[in-house]
This record gives sequence, C-alpha cells and structure tokens, in this order.
Amino acid sequence: MAEGVLDLNDGNFEAEVASGVTLVDFWAPWCGPCRMQAPILEKVAVSIGDKAVIAKVNVDEAGGVASQLGIRSIPTLILFKDGENIKQLVGVQKEEVLVSAIEAIL
Repeated sequence: MAEGVLDLNDGNFEAEVASGVTLVDFWAPWCGPCRMQAPILEKVAVSIGDKAVIAKVNVDEAGGVASQLGIRSIPTLILFKDGENIKQLVGVQKEEVLVSAIEAIL
C-alpha cells in the first residue's frame, strides 16, 4: 500500500466508500499508466489530508467491484460522496485535476 493510500477489495469496498468523500483508483500492477498514476495519488493524499480518503482497487484481485461499476479501462478514478458515484475520470490524471475535483464536492 502506498503512503496515505488505502487498499480496497471486494470485501471492504462498500463500507469504505459509504460515508464522506473517497477517490478510488482502479488499477492493475501490469498497467504502465496505472504505475504512473500511483505517485500522483500519493501527492493527492498529502494535499488533501484527512478531508477525503484516497484509495486503490486492484482490478485483478477485486473483479467483483470492478465489474459492478463497469470498469472497462484502467486507470479509472471514481470520486464517491457518501457511497454515490459523483465523477469518473479515465486515464492518468494530474494532481491538480484530482485535488480540484475533490475540493469541488467537499
């Protein structure tokens, strides 16, 4: 698990996104762009602090969640507020884009 980034799976996903603001990165270890996104997520976690949760779901290990949400491309980042899918971004995203998206729904 990366610094400040929570690992989610089929078992804990719903409970973790149920309240507050959570940014979830759907990724896989074999995905080059996903590996590029990882250090950006760590920076977002530092910038946002405890105002929101930054999390990752490995689609190879948590296929149920990925399938349920219709994840077709990775990296896909979904911003949840109180369990509701508010915004979805596909592809590598810059720190500024992610921080402003989070701040817009806080």
